[in-house]
Amino acid sequence: MHEQSAQTITFYSQYGKRIFDITGALLLLFITIPLMLPVFLILLISTGRPFFFKQIRTGLAHQRFIILKLRTMTIQAVPVNMPTVCADGIPEDYYFKTEQDARITKVGSVLRKLSIDEIPQLINVLKGDMSIVGPRPEVPPITNAYNTVQARRLEVRPGLTGLAQINGRSNISHGQKISYDLEYVDNYSFWMDLRIIIKTFYVVLARTGAY
Repeated sequence: MHEQSAQTITFYSQYGKRIFDITGALLLLFITIPLMLPVFLILLISTGRPFFFKQIRTGLAHQRFIILKLRTMTIQAVPVNMPTVCADGIPEDYYFKTEQDARITKVGSVLRKLSIDEIPQLINVLKGDMSIVGPRPEVPPITNAYNTVQARRLEVRPGLTGLAQINGRSNISHGQKISYDLEYVDNYSFWMDLRIIIKTFYVVLARTGAY
């Protein structure tokens, strides 16, 4: 298990990654705006408003921010499946999502499988809350229960996609996810980010672990 960060300060870590994020987010927003218009119409007809789901997440260095997603659950949905015992961090064999979740609407299920519900997070990237590539942001009740090792995943901005997302997404346990996230924290670079982004497109098309 990783104990301390091995990441060295580089131009990419200091400046390049942020430039990459802003450029990439603007480009992706330009590409996806035509897609979002019919999606909003479908949401309006099928589930009504609000279109967006907002939730507090934990970002870089434990800073809180409001994440944006397209709403994929019923308005009455309440949080479930949270760990109840976390004496020494989140259990490694814990799974936060299940494939069968009655809270998810039929349209929401399609949006999730195609990762369309994540598109509004490009706004979070532009604001500096998130990066295009990095560990996925978790809710405070989870990050508050992290042990010292698990908390190291908060040493970088959370991302739209990351190593855990291209290696199983919701199909892997929390321990496996932490391992991938710490590998990223210690070794990220422009070329690693580019490889993750390219592989993300294949994972999204295959709809692996998307629920």
